[in-house]
Amino acid sequence: MSKTVLITGATAGFGKASAIKFANHGWNLIITGRRAERLEELAQSLTGKINVHIAELDVRDESAVKHMVDNLPDDFKTVSVLVNNAGLALGTDPSYAANLEDWKTMIDTNVTGLTLVTHALLPILMNNHPATIVNLSSVAANWAYPGSHVYGASKAFVQQFSRNLRCDLVGKGVRVTSLEPGLCESEFSLVRFGGDQEKYDALYGGANALQPEDIADIIYWVATQPAHININSLEVMPQTQAWDNFKIVRES
Repeated sequence: MSKTVLITGATAGFGKASAIKFANHGWNLIITGRRAERLEELAQSLTGKINVHIAELDVRDESAVKHMVDNLPDDFKTVSVLVNNAGLALGTDPSYAANLEDWKTMIDTNVTGLTLVTHALLPILMNNHPATIVNLSSVAANWAYPGSHVYGASKAFVQQFSRNLRCDLVGKGVRVTSLEPGLCESEFSLVRFGGDQEKYDALYGGANALQPEDIADIIYWVATQPAHININSLEVMPQTQAWDNFKIVRES
């Protein structure tokens, strides 16, 4: 019997690359996202490889999440891997100049949405063990930087939520991993920059950044480790990225 993975935010970036990775290894897919046309295009590109179930979904909508899970077709009810990928960053301004609506959107998506999907899927995962939850956090959960404020805090929540889930699920056949990528070239940053292509190009120019396919490879590796192994957390950066010195502002 083919295994089934549910991937949120599968319309681009890590989510899309992960869907392709799992499909290439014969997994059935449940792919969700807010842009139905992109889900359709992805599903059509994978036709003949595996079975794909599409669910247009805003993870912030509690009733929509519940409806999606409660109405999974019979062929897709044996979910054994959940990839909580849906998330975003908005803006790079300092906290005192940030847009409050951007803060709310990041919290609603990165925190509330992830918990809604996890809560809805846990009963299914516990009935289909060995199972795995991969939560997409960020290096921003571990390392502060200017302009990260709510984004970094939301990813720190994801990291700690993953640890606490581990405590509850130990011995229950469900593994939990917090995956914390650094600089990765994807639509994520274009969204953060409000569509500013020049800023996007300046960030990635010559950086040899991680690619979504790199993260998809890691997600698949985590999910397919022997059942007795749990990867608690995994931080990954491109070789060209590292930590910088603490900032000091000199007083006159």
